[in-house]
Amino acid sequence: MPKEYIVRLVMDRNHKSVMVIRRNQVVGGITYRPYASQKFGEIAFCAITADEQVKGYGTRLMNHLKQHARDVDGLTHFLTYADNNAVGYFIKQGFTKEIYLEKDRWQGYIKDYDGGILMECKIDPKLPYTDLSIMIHRQRQAIDEKIKELSNCHIVYPGIDFQKKEAGIPRKGVKVEDIPGLREAGWTPDQWGHSRFRTLTASTDGATNQKHLTVFMRSLLKSMHDHVDAWPFKEPVDARDVPDYYDIIKDPMDLKTMSKRVESEQYYVTLEMFMADVKRMFANARTYNSPETIYYKCASRLETHFQSKVQSVILGGAKVQQ
Repeated sequence: MPKEYIVRLVMDRNHKSVMVIRRNQVVGGITYRPYASQKFGEIAFCAITADEQVKGYGTRLMNHLKQHARDVDGLTHFLTYADNNAVGYFIKQGFTKEIYLEKDRWQGYIKDYDGGILMECKIDPKLPYTDLSIMIHRQRQAIDEKIKELSNCHIVYPGIDFQKKEAGIPRKGVKVEDIPGLREAGWTPDQWGHSRFRTLTASTDGATNQKHLTVFMRSLLKSMHDHVDAWPFKEPVDARDVPDYYDIIKDPMDLKTMSKRVESEQYYVTLEMFMADVKRMFANARTYNSPETIYYKCASRLETHFQSKVQSVILGGAKVQQ
């Protein structure tokens, strides 16, 4: 807008203005014309100085405007013509492009602008616009207090003693049911593992299920280990031979590490965890090596062998079923 036109809007005796003043400098302002008989106001000008935008001044200014217009002028709605750059701001302030105000209340009162989008905002009759943060804080406090009456989620338990040794295996096994607060949160023994797979000799005893799972994973590992293309994956990659390997591969995996995890009977509590490590091993090989290398080709062939082995066992119902 030209400066002269802005001056005319701000100084018009039929208009009112609300300003944000910071350190004796005007940061922003809104000029509007109240139509008291029609109970709506037209926002004619709204601006925040460029270097003070995106700091919350625009929202605070609009909230003070709404409360003043409602409590002092008796207005129930605001209308404004917004250009494309201002539509987003007005939407955040509760304006909509749909006009619900009766047409006979505003038609003929406000000036039409070419290229502008007419937008409307209904002023809530009870909302404390200038104290919204306090109101929201009190609501959150009330919700938190109610939640504390219904649950114990606010209780913080001491951490469990969980230290890892080689291959990420815990030094001391921790039973799920012994984790403080877990039962109080609704955990039940039948949730142990959360696996899509179960043994055909499924038992309510977690230890028995774990032993069956260990036997199955051990057989899969042996099948891979004995395959002709398994040689690149039998041991962890030696950084002395491949200096940049661990700079590129942040989560390495190999058959020896998986074997240690299986034999511990503490690491892989579900078949999905085991499968994830196998997939990671093959994915690492493809990430570090180019498709024409022997390592990349070995990964593809061994993965195909592994997948066929898993499918044949599952479909055949030898050890586990979905």
